[in-house]
Amino acid sequence: MPPGHAVLSGGSSGIGLALALKLAARGWTLTILARDTARLETAGAALREAGAAAVRLASVDVAEAEETTDAVEAAITAHGPPTLVVASAGIAIPGRFEDLDGDVFTRTMSVNYFGTLHLARAALPAMRAAGSGRLVLIGSGAGLVGLFGYTAYSPSKFALRGLAEALRAELRPDGVGVSIVYPPDTDTPQLAAENLIKPAEAKAITASGGLMSAEAVADAILKGVARGRFTITPGLEMTLLAPLAGLLAPALRWHFDRLARKARG
Repeated sequence: MPPGHAVLSGGSSGIGLALALKLAARGWTLTILARDTARLETAGAALREAGAAAVRLASVDVAEAEETTDAVEAAITAHGPPTLVVASAGIAIPGRFEDLDGDVFTRTMSVNYFGTLHLARAALPAMRAAGSGRLVLIGSGAGLVGLFGYTAYSPSKFALRGLAEALRAELRPDGVGVSIVYPPDTDTPQLAAENLIKPAEAKAITASGGLMSAEAVADAILKGVARGRFTITPGLEMTLLAPLAGLLAPALRWHFDRLARKARG
């Protein structure tokens, strides 16, 4: 894709920042939405240094529809309709179902699913009017197979699958593409925080799926977007799992249960 205007939520760290840096190096105009003001400023400086044509920063909680809409509309007024919108803001709080506070389930769905929904609803009218652009939803391998210890997180990513499928069908006639990305475990600050509180069973299961760098995942996303792919699967494990999740589910459940039993001793 030639340089245009990209809007990224969660663009101040992790996969979102890695992707933004690669777009900056190609001369894109970037709008970055994230909650942490200090991280935003640090990311903005790095993006300008990397070569971005322009960088707009907005401290936004994407779980709040009005905040998200106001930030996106201001960005569109300043830089025009987005060529690329990436919903990468997300949280993951692992733990056993009965040990998690009820608000963990609410907050996880509010950020991961509704945060994506709010971003899409804010950006899509301008993209549909322009008749072009691509919306990229950052899912997870945990949105293909439910995982021990991720009863709050997995459902939020399963919900993104349904949203992506439905939006793909609705937006196709308008010239707007949709992609959903299924990264494996990715070396990010979020994963480091998760690893501090994961149940032993969850650690054993997720360790079996390998680890990718945020930069490698960003490369896979850009390649998939350039090829117009609906499903983007960084890494061999996700490439095999995405089309075969249903067929492999019984074997995967057996394998994961075995790993959990070993972890429990």
